[in-house]
Amino acid sequence: MIRGVRGATTVNMNDETLIVRETEKLYLAMISENELKADNVASVLISVTDDIDAAFPAKAQRNIEGWKYVPVMCMKEIAVPESLQLCIRIMMHVNTDKGQQEIHHVYLNNAVSLRPDLSVSK
Repeated sequence: MIRGVRGATTVNMNDETLIVRETEKLYLAMISENELKADNVASVLISVTDDIDAAFPAKAQRNIEGWKYVPVMCMKEIAVPESLQLCIRIMMHVNTDKGQQEIHHVYLNNAVSLRPDLSVSK
């Protein structure tokens, strides 16, 4: 079964170092909370709000041991008025035997406001 594992974080400014660092923290939390192995991840989609363009957040994945060959794609989030700004969202498609209720979605920084009903916040 393929399941989606969601995560989101924010940065406080459009800066390459911050974007990569906060995305890596999010990746590591999602991996840890869901006991993920790169070989079980089919693909990763990353979206950013319009105010993030200093770096590709996918660059963070290259910093994680064993994740070099996991397909990843970055894209822009829909620009909805009054939505959370400076936000990076990740959707991992994971091969797992876990049920939907066993998946731990991770929201960090200001992104905890997005789905407090589903999140594991760090």
